[in-house]
This record gives sequence, C-alpha cells and structure tokens, in this order.
Amino acid sequence: MTTAAPRILVLGGARSGKSRRAEQLVAEWLSRPQRRAVLLATAVAGDAGMAQRIARHQADRAQRLPQLACVEVGRDLPDELRRCSHPDTLVVVDCLTLWLAQLMAPPEAAGDTAWTAAQCAAEIERLCSSLQVATGPVVLVSNEVGMGVTPLGALTREFVDTQGRMHQQLARQVARVELVVAGRVLALPIEPEEVFA
Repeated sequence: MTTAAPRILVLGGARSGKSRRAEQLVAEWLSRPQRRAVLLATAVAGDAGMAQRIARHQADRAQRLPQLACVEVGRDLPDELRRCSHPDTLVVVDCLTLWLAQLMAPPEAAGDTAWTAAQCAAEIERLCSSLQVATGPVVLVSNEVGMGVTPLGALTREFVDTQGRMHQQLARQVARVELVVAGRVLALPIEPEEVFA
C-alpha cells in the first residue's frame, strides 16, 4: 500500500546499522527547510545495564542529530504516533522489538503486567490503524529476530512468532521495506518476482 506520506520499515539484526539507517533518513528529511523530526523511543530502563545503554544512545543521537526531538513512549506507541504525526514532521519509531517485548514481558521495574496474545494482536492492529491515519512520513525500526533456530522457551517462541506476524502486517502498510545487514541497506521488493512464468 503506497501512501502520500512515505512509510518505511527498517529491519535488521542487533548492531546491524538499522538505527543508523533511520538517522540517515532523518538527516535527509531535515535537509530541507520547514521540517521537523521526532523519535518515539520505546526503551525502558529495566536494569542498570539497559539504563546505561539508553543514556549512550541518547548522547550519541544528540551529537549526530541535535535537531531530532525525542519522546519516551514506552507502551503508548499507537497514541503517540497519532499525536506526533504532522505533514511537516518525520516520526521515527525505534524500536518495535522493545515495544512488543514490553507488552509481552515487561521489566519488573516497570510494574506492568504481561499482555495476552489477543491483547498484543489488538495493540498491533491499533498501531497499524495509527500508521494508516498518520499525516506525515514514518520510519519504523525493528529487529529481525526470526532468522535463527527455533527458541526453546515458550515465551521466546511466542515473541518471535508475534513479531514475525507484526512485521508482515506492517510491511503491507508501508511503501518500502529495508533490510540492514553489516551496515548495508537492501531494499526488499514489494511483490516477489514470478518464478514459474
């Protein structure tokens, strides 16, 4: 589905360069006058290590893109996406993996309860609806976690399956899907080529 305001889904593994790719898109967007950009950050500091990681990301981003505003959204992603979207504003969501993890297995420090599979599916639908009505461009960043062996734990299997289905739903909503591997960007075709012509 192609919309007037571009929507891009950027997928990649851990430390693949997907967030850096999103920053490149932000820099490109902001290179023209009268434009704004906002990052919807989904990370929650559930422990000291995660708090340090978040602080490092914030400092690095502030140095590279000081004009990029940041909103900490936690679980409230669909509503914040609607609120922040404007024709002159690029909204970057980084990242969907952490958002979904907070729904399914929130950190103890957050004091939230885990959502059921049905609740998660409904919230993903709400995210898709927010994406459809967004009036400005949107870049979604997410980890591609389903490329390894089938996880042994039940919760991990459910997470990988849910995230895979979420990626497929979102891919139908966006004009472009990119896969980032080792800092290199590969644009994925919207429709597969015909094999048995």
